[in-house]
Amino acid sequence: MPQKFFKRWIPNPQGLKNQPGLKFLGVLLEDPYLFHLNRHSISAAFAVGLFIAFLPIPGQVPLVALSAAVLRCNLPIAFLLIMVSNPFTVPIIFYAAYKVGASILHVPPMPFHFELSWQWLSNGFLHVWEPLILGCLLASFFFSALGYLFIQWLWRWQIVRRWNRRKHQRMLRSATRRNRGSSC
Repeated sequence: MPQKFFKRWIPNPQGLKNQPGLKFLGVLLEDPYLFHLNRHSISAAFAVGLFIAFLPIPGQVPLVALSAAVLRCNLPIAFLLIMVSNPFTVPIIFYAAYKVGASILHVPPMPFHFELSWQWLSNGFLHVWEPLILGCLLASFFFSALGYLFIQWLWRWQIVRRWNRRKHQRMLRSATRRNRGSSC
C-alpha cells in the first residue's frame, strides 16, 4: 500500500488544526477521516485537490478545506495538490485551458497578455472568459478523474504485488521444508 509513502509527505494533523486560516472550519477539523490514509480518502483527496487546482478562482485554500471536510477525504493531500496551480504554473495552465476552450467553442484564439490587476480583470478578462472557464472546467474534470483513477489503480497494484510476493515466499519456504524432509 502506498500508505507509507504518503505518510512521509503529508503535514502533521495537529499542525494543520492550528493553522489560523483553517479556524473557520471549527469542529469539522476534529473529524478523524480528514487525516486517514486509506485508498478512498487518498483517491478522493486527489480528485478534490486536482479539481480545485485547475479552477481560475481566488480562495482555493478555504474551498479545498471545505470540500475535503464535506467529502471526508484526506485534507493534507488535498492541500498539497492545489499547489499544482502556483505562480509559476498558472500562466501555462490558463493559456492551455484557454486554447482548449477556444478550440471547442470554435472561437479564434485572441492574443492576450495576462496580468494580475484589477484593470486586466475588468477589461481583458471579458474577452477571454468563456473559453478560459470552459477549458479550466474540462481540465478540472479530466485531471481530477485521472488522479482518482490513478490512485485507485496504484493502491490495487501495490496490494496485488505484495500478495504475490508473500505467495512466492510461502512457496519457497514450503519447497525448502520439503527438500529438508526428503534429504533426511
